[in-house]
Amino acid sequence: MAKSKAKTVDEYLLELPEDRRAAIAAVRQVILTNLPEGYHEMMQFGMIGYVVPLEHYPVTYNGQPLMFAALTSQKNYMSLYLMNIYSDEAVEKWFVERYKASGKRLDMGKACVRFKSLQDLPIDLVGEAIALTPVAHFIERYEASRKR
Repeated sequence: MAKSKAKTVDEYLLELPEDRRAAIAAVRQVILTNLPEGYHEMMQFGMIGYVVPLEHYPVTYNGQPLMFAALTSQKNYMSLYLMNIYSDEAVEKWFVERYKASGKRLDMGKACVRFKSLQDLPIDLVGEAIALTPVAHFIERYEASRKR
């Protein structure tokens, strides 16, 4: 799927083929269930984004809400972006070790976990990773990264 022009998450989900819609909706539900207070769901950059709203933190490098996580369907796979994993080496190590211990094959870029089906993803670990980082801590890491 090319970058979506959907204005809402519901519109985005309706664009997806049924199998992708079911998988994305399941991951979305885990994210929403575990999302710490202060983050908001919105469409951002053609993906379902989980962000620190500009009302709470307006000083971002691009003037957009600070992205914490995102979920999208690509041409050959689905992607879950976990910026809190990317921004902390210790958390990334924890995540990679736990993912591999799940017995599932990890296909990961810097912040992007790629999966072809819901069965490829340790969904409980996704929930733990999302719940791990309160907004204030995420902002602290973001600000520290901008000072480098």
